[in-house]
Amino acid sequence: MKYLSVLPLVALSLCPLAAYGELTTEVRCFRSSEGKNINFEFRTYHDSVSTWGGVGVRYSQSKRFITLVHRNTEQEILAEDRPYEFTTTWVEVSEGALTGEYEMVSQGARVYSMVYTNYKSGKKYSFEEDFGIDFSPETGCQW
Repeated sequence: MKYLSVLPLVALSLCPLAAYGELTTEVRCFRSSEGKNINFEFRTYHDSVSTWGGVGVRYSQSKRFITLVHRNTEQEILAEDRPYEFTTTWVEVSEGALTGEYEMVSQGARVYSMVYTNYKSGKKYSFEEDFGIDFSPETGCQW
């Protein structure tokens, strides 16, 4: 369990992506919306052909990514002529332990809320997407 943070790299090495599909990477930058100044980078990886995907977060003060495992996604139709609203939950796996969860509410390309719950303390932290931060798949969020 100690090596769960390297699972995305192992999965990539076992999956010949160049031969079958294109790996797409999406980067989003989030800031705490209250209290402490907490920033994190949220990355998703997806291969449309193999349907493999992965998610991780990296806090601005850290060099390592934390692996997230998909728990569930719920969808809701708010209006017939609008995109579905999705509520997606990921479980945080850090150093072989389940340490928290992230819940994101989105509609189309817009993220309306991101909440992190720390399992040990029970504290919840709310985040907003920060559109003022420069980022790229190569460099990540430039805090």
